[in-house]
Amino acid sequence: MEKRTLLKKFFGHSAFRGGQEALIDAILSGRDVLGVMPTGGGKSICYQIPALMLPGLTIVVSPLISLMKDQVAALTEAGVPAAFLNSSLSLEQLRETYAKTAREQYKLLYVAPERLENESFLSLISHVPVSLLAVDEAHCISQWGQDFRPSYLKIADFIAQLPTRPVVAAFTATATKQVRADIISQLGLRNPLLNITGFDRPNLYFAVQHPTSKLAATLQLVRERDGKAGIVYCNTRASVERVCEFLNDKGIAATRYHAGLSEEERHANQDDFRFDRKTVMVATNAFGMGIDKSNVSFVIHYNMPKSLEAYYQEAGRAGRDGSCGECILLYAPGDVQTARFLIQNGGNEDLSPDVQEHVREGELQRLRQMTGYCKTTDCLRGYILSYFGQSHPESCGCCGNCKTERRLQDVTVPAQMVLSCVYRIYEKLGYFVGKTMVLRVLRGSRDKRILELGLDQISTYNLMHEKRQELNALCDFLEADGYLRVNPEHSTLEPEERARDVLFRGKQLLMPVLASPEPAPKASQKGAKKQTASLPSGADDLFGVLRETRMQIAQRENVPAYIVCSNSTLLDMAEKAPETMDALLSVSGIGEVKACRYGEDFLSAIRNYQRGK
Repeated sequence: MEKRTLLKKFFGHSAFRGGQEALIDAILSGRDVLGVMPTGGGKSICYQIPALMLPGLTIVVSPLISLMKDQVAALTEAGVPAAFLNSSLSLEQLRETYAKTAREQYKLLYVAPERLENESFLSLISHVPVSLLAVDEAHCISQWGQDFRPSYLKIADFIAQLPTRPVVAAFTATATKQVRADIISQLGLRNPLLNITGFDRPNLYFAVQHPTSKLAATLQLVRERDGKAGIVYCNTRASVERVCEFLNDKGIAATRYHAGLSEEERHANQDDFRFDRKTVMVATNAFGMGIDKSNVSFVIHYNMPKSLEAYYQEAGRAGRDGSCGECILLYAPGDVQTARFLIQNGGNEDLSPDVQEHVREGELQRLRQMTGYCKTTDCLRGYILSYFGQSHPESCGCCGNCKTERRLQDVTVPAQMVLSCVYRIYEKLGYFVGKTMVLRVLRGSRDKRILELGLDQISTYNLMHEKRQELNALCDFLEADGYLRVNPEHSTLEPEERARDVLFRGKQLLMPVLASPEPAPKASQKGAKKQTASLPSGADDLFGVLRETRMQIAQRENVPAYIVCSNSTLLDMAEKAPETMDALLSVSGIGEVKACRYGEDFLSAIRNYQRGK
């Protein structure tokens, strides 16, 4: 069957997205590929269509159970024979999956990288023709990637043990040039087609807030998005517990996910979120990699992640179906210390000390880039795209920074005071100190440690009386513009060479400051109305009817609502209001299998709605 026919029949789309067809054609011609596509850009189609066209089995290496479950559930609903092998299966289920694989009843089999070392699996696959090996989240193979997993290094060994080498296709949403080179090398890709479709997610709104109370800010953000599905990411288990309890106490339907919970509770809580019984998931980054829940409307980062790759991947859980999504990061200086502690006290015991140090060095470098994102006053989207090496306009016009009106303020004199204080402390002590102590000296603190060190005797003591928040902002500006730096090893605030331009060479500094109080991040809420703004009069009411119909189908079939169809499919259906099966097939996301299964439910709902108008 021709690729476009398969695309419509099983996935309900009439045309491929950018980059998909080139990758599919390369795979079908027998060429290895590396596809770098943004989250929601349709990576899975690039190996699922070839899997349906090639003889034999396609093995998909995937890192997390949540990814496998969602992908296989969606494929099964679309009529594609697929299965997964992971620790969530009972012994009986495992045996059944092995037996069906041996009988070549599946076209796609999802496995964790650890499974590739299993002797029984190797024995099974040695007797099954494998045409394609797809590696999802391929950045996990790189020691310079944000989520390095040593188990991914075993994939090349597995390929070498197969009776016949299959085509190898690697996919990721977040990979710098260095990580892309690592993927090609570590997987042993042969003359691969490298297709980078871009990193931009135009449907996402990015914002960074610096709240005095993160709990209060989180509650406000969640309440403003009442009824919408969202994720709140925290960097520790304790934070997850505290935030989830706080939201529940305030009447929010929230649940939690972290590695400290039992496997049973993690699965139950994840299902509550997937089936929309709970609208908010509070979680560590252990939750969500590759999760296919398409109706996530917002992602709040309660803490700053350790890297831009991790942030962009986690933020990318929002708006996967193309609808508008919001990505809001709540930043506090303490986040940097916490992230640095996690990096310096982490490490994988399976790696040699030299390799661990190499990995840690890369993580600290990425942390500096992530901190810069939180402190910049430039376009946030542009900052992300620059990091991944993609050109962009100076302003996107729709992120939190671009929508915030700022004016330039001459901060030369206060900057000289800060820089001078850093030097004076060094002259007094013979070493640099952290930003907190510098600010305490400038504000005349009577802290015991400051008095013991004699820092109340230096010329810059009690020199400034600005609010702590204003001084923090000034230090962030000086750091972002290269006048100060934070030593990654000791967390000390140290001057860069450019500091002398301000202190001794008459350099003027103009700092962007808010022209008015920072607005609440409602820009994307306005943008979210675009989901229904273009619909014909009354179609937004039909959209509500169709959502209810989808929920009834989901409950009947015992699957999450987004597995039945996405919000963007319902929006297209509401706009077109099909009244026949043929017309229903023109709706994006409705293929022949879903039309046969659910078509009459939707058509009946549309007819009843039309009669009741």
